[in-house]
Amino acid sequence: QKVSVEMLDHLEHLALVDFRDSEGVERLQKAIQFADQLHEVNTDGVEPMDSVLEDRWCLYLREDEVTEGNCTKELLENARETVEEYFVAPPG
Repeated sequence: QKVSVEMLDHLEHLALVDFRDSEGVERLQKAIQFADQLHEVNTDGVEPMDSVLEDRWCLYLREDEVTEGNCTKELLENARETVEEYFVAPPG
């Protein structure tokens, strides 16, 4: 399946990954071919799952209590590269 320029632009924007070299495009096309295998599975009559857990009732969530905070500056000092207040990860 051929990947359009518009699709590449959209994926690059979403993933912050550069697909403009031939290796990046080839890797993306292989990933799409791999995912396309899912279309071969017959899912007629199968209800979509809202959880990967067989017993949904066993998932217990704790209260979200903030114990520390306001340490953005200190955390970002650990990053090799940042953009605004985000860590920048290497592509790929």
